Amino acid sequence: MKITTKAALAASLTSLLAATACSAAGSSAEDDANTIHIVGFAVPEAANKNLAAEFTKTEEGKDVEFETSYGPSGDQSRAVEAGLEADYVHFSVPTDVTRLVDAGLVADSWDDGENKGVVSTSVVVFGVREGNPKGIETWDDLIKPDVEIVTPNPASSGAARWNALAAYGQVISSGGTEKEAEEYVDKFFENVVSLPSSGRDATTAFLGGTGDVLMAYENEAILAAQNGEGFEYIIPETSLKIENAGAVLEKASKPSQAWLDFALSDEGQKQFALTGFRPIRDDVDFGGTVEGAKDPADPFPTVPTLLTVDEDFGGWEEVSTTFFDEEDGLVMKAIVAAGHSLE
Repeated sequence: MKITTKAALAASLTSLLAATACSAAGSSAEDDANTIHIVGFAVPEAANKNLAAEFTKTEEGKDVEFETSYGPSGDQSRAVEAGLEADYVHFSVPTDVTRLVDAGLVADSWDDGENKGVVSTSVVVFGVREGNPKGIETWDDLIKPDVEIVTPNPASSGAARWNALAAYGQVISSGGTEKEAEEYVDKFFENVVSLPSSGRDATTAFLGGTGDVLMAYENEAILAAQNGEGFEYIIPETSLKIENAGAVLEKASKPSQAWLDFALSDEGQKQFALTGFRPIRDDVDFGGTVEGAKDPADPFPTVPTLLTVDEDFGGWEEVSTTFFDEEDGLVMKAIVAAGHSLE
């Protein structure tokens, strides 16, 4: 399998920059000052649309307009670094924001708040075919010889990185050694039959008939059901807490900070919950029911063992080097060893 992420990024960036230029050419400076340019990873598009509808009902959001661009998290971050217009970014992993900090586009204090830069959360789940014909319930089931896995590509997708970390971490959590965890990751990627560029593209591939199991965000499974494209999903006994990053750029339009504040508010987190994301605070009232969830009355059940990057992996700086370095990262090496390409 050959994954052409760099070529896709170049083509995507060219079209995105052209679209931004056309938009700017047709707008007055005053109009642009009241526009929030959102650049995000593909998964939260529906949630952000709901947030925008509620935000424009507030005094701070009155007459605010939105220009949006969604795609694979890493690709989107690189596009902003290269010049794609953005006021607010919403990425799968915090390292895609720190890239913009290093580029001087986002303040280094972006994650100093109580939320530590986290805007939305979820957990890693297994999407399965109707009736779960392969009987997939546990992590061990994923590496059986007859199981075909769909997961996005960690070269472009943040969702893929959460999935790979969960696969590794569950071995350590159950008492396994680092060597055993690496061996598990190798077997996992040997069973991968599709590495789409984003979490949303992975869901599309699975819904189109590819694979037996989809590595997904819980909210992706819920949203698919809300859109009439539902699939069964399993929340494993050990999973990983997904924490998506949001930040306002240094030269953002005037209403952008109010938008971020709204996203973090109880009303904003309610909108995230109603589209399948777990609220960042336990006390957020979203009405108790979420359509499309496995159990709508208990949409976000407690995961018995819920790993986090900070507590179980030493933080994203260490993770980026150990797991996702292009040359020496153990996940990247596992992908190549399984016969896939990151080019």
